[in-house]
Amino acid sequence: MKLDKYMVGRRYGKALFELALEKQETDEVYQQLLKLREVYHLVPGIGDILSDARLEPNEKDEIMEQLLKGFTGTIENFLHVVHSYSRMNDMLLMIDEYERRYEDHKGVVFGTVVTAVPLNKEQHQQIESKAAKLLGYEKASLLNLIEPKILGGAIIGVNHKVIDGSIRKQLKSIEEQLLS
Repeated sequence: MKLDKYMVGRRYGKALFELALEKQETDEVYQQLLKLREVYHLVPGIGDILSDARLEPNEKDEIMEQLLKGFTGTIENFLHVVHSYSRMNDMLLMIDEYERRYEDHKGVVFGTVVTAVPLNKEQHQQIESKAAKLLGYEKASLLNLIEPKILGGAIIGVNHKVIDGSIRKQLKSIEEQLLS
């Protein structure tokens, strides 16, 4: 059975995180992965180029040689393995999975908070603190999105979980109770 790119990303990212954890290099590996992600953004399509079967192996090797110059140790070895399996086009998914596991290990959760109006700094910090406590994390980092349709309150989205404390939902609940 052929794995889809998301499954590949999860498996490789998980394996890299477990290796980094075992070698006590989680922070160093994370910093190098941030650098690698930046390379992928600066050179769009590099993963596709390095995974393309139409290129000769020596052409890919020249590109890989240039890419490897910025990396050492575990990440250098990881890049060799990923390249040998022609999975360089899935690298950003691998980095995302590593980052998710790294942040979870550090007790940090990332997500969104949707409000009708922008939050001030104090409100934002209060919601992040309450969300972290409610979800069992040390810290939450929430991106504030604005959606006037919710009327008021907040909707927090983290790790595929939604906490809907919007006025719109409360009004809908009251309406359902009155109609039943």
